[in-house]
Amino acid sequence: MQTLLNLLAGVSLLVWGTHIVRTGILRLYGSDLRRVLRRSVNQRFAAFVAGLGVTGLIQSSTATALIVAAFAGQGLIGTAPALAVMLGADVGTSLVTIILSFDLSWLAPLLIFSGVTLFLAWQSTNIGRFGRIMIGLGLIIFALQWISLAAKPFVQAAGVKVIFSSLTGDVLLDMLVAALFTILCYSSLAVVLLMATLASLSMISLPVALGLVLGANLGSGILGMLSTLRSPPEARRVTLGNFLFKLIGCVLAIPLLPHIDGWIAGLELDPAREVVLFHFFFNVALALLFIFWTEQIARVADRLLPAKAAADDPAKPRNLDPSALDSPPLAIANAAREAMRIGDIIEDMLTGMLTVLKTNDRALATRLRKQDDVVDDLYTAVKLYLTQISREELDQREGRRWADIVSFTINMEQVGDIIERVLTDIEDKKISKHRSFSDAGMAEVCDLHARLVANLRLGMSVFLHGDLKSAQELLAQKVLFRDLERAYANSHLARLSDNTLESIETSSLHLDLISDLKRINSHICSIAYPILEEAGVLARTRLKEPVAEPDPDPVPTGADSGKAGWQKRKPRTA
Repeated sequence: MQTLLNLLAGVSLLVWGTHIVRTGILRLYGSDLRRVLRRSVNQRFAAFVAGLGVTGLIQSSTATALIVAAFAGQGLIGTAPALAVMLGADVGTSLVTIILSFDLSWLAPLLIFSGVTLFLAWQSTNIGRFGRIMIGLGLIIFALQWISLAAKPFVQAAGVKVIFSSLTGDVLLDMLVAALFTILCYSSLAVVLLMATLASLSMISLPVALGLVLGANLGSGILGMLSTLRSPPEARRVTLGNFLFKLIGCVLAIPLLPHIDGWIAGLELDPAREVVLFHFFFNVALALLFIFWTEQIARVADRLLPAKAAADDPAKPRNLDPSALDSPPLAIANAAREAMRIGDIIEDMLTGMLTVLKTNDRALATRLRKQDDVVDDLYTAVKLYLTQISREELDQREGRRWADIVSFTINMEQVGDIIERVLTDIEDKKISKHRSFSDAGMAEVCDLHARLVANLRLGMSVFLHGDLKSAQELLAQKVLFRDLERAYANSHLARLSDNTLESIETSSLHLDLISDLKRINSHICSIAYPILEEAGVLARTRLKEPVAEPDPDPVPTGADSGKAGWQKRKPRTA
């Protein structure tokens, strides 16, 4: 029983080590790697090399598949160049398998010791994150040694020999077992390394190992499809096309396995080396076979997964791709795009509100109020999407962006609520009672409204680009808007003194309206606060310090005691 637990612990440590390396490199270099992929898709061979290099770093073709699929789902790259990237990714992960199959036992303690030292000393910095990657590499090497030692007693066990002998001679069964194991481990790299270790211990024969390697490759393709099940069809085509590559390759390889087995055996290499080399040459053969057929496979994937018609429900998020959650920077970018969509809806509501005020259009007012429900639904969706992103995986800049998106969506949701209430007031106090604003009053409202729409557009630009100059301009507009609101309120009171009939009838609505416009503007201008605060140009308060006056009597009594706290005591002199 102890031996079995040791073996399971070694396999788990191997899977965990690959996970640490993959997530660590994505956190540290994720933005740069995604930039490389996006810039390398114009040419077939450049895309192949980019996929090979990126996967060589993150040690996971599945992780590369999720990144590329997310790009395809957003329309940033086509299916054919994305498939070229995936061919390179498969070769990249097989190269990593060869490197890790060498005897690196001397390197594991060095990597773990150095990684832990760096991680504990500079945990919140890039140096600490690089230390985490070193820990993962050390764990992979250490796990392979552990598996080798823990599996040796199994060689002598009769029951274990029976289990592994059941895999002999049935390639399809071997492939099925390896594919299921790959899905459970979420790593074909770990499974192939495990098969190489077992082959070196003579626990499995070479024909069985070759069948298991084919199954690991097939399982990797299935794993990619499972990881993008909830993604749009454009994203799922990438993983489907990659699965078709592997499926066709396995079908072609199965009849050739006896010949391949004999050829490899003639090389008289170490069994572990034979397994990883077969894995490598299989993926190289796939790349050579399909690199010129990516367009044809892409067309097949397009037919099997046609694009869906544009969603009629405006409350349904369009940018919150669940498959991007494994890459926090990409997920944050998706949330920012959905937040901008909320801002666009708010602008439509704000523009329509003035039309309702001028034309008394009840139907338009009803449609605009329903748009507030759309804003609420999208706000909830963005908020829940962001909560699925681990804050611990974000660096300082990404953490600020995460907070900015939350703040922006909260402000937009509150603006939508104010607009809904204003529309209700217009219906109740103006349309239903057949009242009208005076010409001067309507001109004032239109002026404030025009400034408000301009400030909303400026605020969305500040949110998108984070420009300090634009943020300062937006905050200056808040002061100007506040002064105009006060001036227009005084103008309205002056018209009341002149007994202007329209002003008297709409006085309550007019004052409430310009006050609500001011509140909306305050929510919009608050978008600038994080940028100004980060730049150190935001004042803590607008209050002035109280002016101190000398007090001839240092001991206040009676009614004067209330002013003592605001005055300085003057010391007595002899």
